[in-house]
Amino acid sequence: MNETEITEFVLIGFSGRPKTRMGLAAFITIMYLVTMIGNGLITLVVISEPRLHNPMYFFLCNLSIIDICLCTSSVPQAIANCLVERPVMSFARCYTQMYAGIYFGSTECFLLAVMAYDRYVAISNPLHYSIVMNWRVCILLALGTWLLAFLLSIVPCLAKPFHVCGHNKINHISCELTAFMKLICSDMDVEQLIMYFTSTLIVLFPFCFILFSYLRIIVAILRIHSAGGRWKAFSTCGSHLAVVAVFFGNCIVTYIKPQSKDGQDSDKVLSVVNGVVIPTLNPLIYTLRNQDVISALKRLIRKKL
Repeated sequence: MNETEITEFVLIGFSGRPKTRMGLAAFITIMYLVTMIGNGLITLVVISEPRLHNPMYFFLCNLSIIDICLCTSSVPQAIANCLVERPVMSFARCYTQMYAGIYFGSTECFLLAVMAYDRYVAISNPLHYSIVMNWRVCILLALGTWLLAFLLSIVPCLAKPFHVCGHNKINHISCELTAFMKLICSDMDVEQLIMYFTSTLIVLFPFCFILFSYLRIIVAILRIHSAGGRWKAFSTCGSHLAVVAVFFGNCIVTYIKPQSKDGQDSDKVLSVVNGVVIPTLNPLIYTLRNQDVISALKRLIRKKL
């Protein structure tokens, strides 16, 4: 059987466990609403508030848009899949969902690296920050993250399509890459090699760049003479480090580790964390630790009222 003969996939993530499915559907729904509201508010505030029209908030707005797209590409369908005993997805819908998740997740990896570079320039060279990170550079960096993610994540998949044969049952709640690859009947050594190579470029390279940037940032912060200045600099970077630790830690565990032949509940939990929890944490971490965003949000609410 080749991939053209398969017209649909059956997702059996939690089949036979109705209580688990109902509880997971309720949890995912709540987290999805929080994600959409939180990231939507950040996007609205950054666009409408002139005081936030600077590189840091420009990249934060991009991050919120990516999180909205990442969630919307998979979460509504995952909720629907949890509500039925035997969820079925068409071949085209499954592929679209999988490629969308890969693309937006890859874009976020590169954007977080760009945000680390932005913070490095702001702290290590504040006098020339507005010159180095001018609007032309910021727009090019943002566009570069979207384009580079497409070239490294989608183009290899399109150049070497997956060949599916045998059964069409995916042991997951959505069409996730690691679960989908268990159905591939072509040479898995080649597929695994391609996956590890692209994962290294998409996940490990930005992660190492972020670590290097923050080592330089720490050195620059330690050179600040005033304790108040050092604390403000650490506080500014703390939210970004929190996002990086959660996001990249989950990506490394999910995509870099050796894959088992059978689907495991831990893989499904990691998928929920990556697709639902992390996009929810981003607006909470950035807004709760950022007085500029909170003040701008209050002004926006007062203006609307």
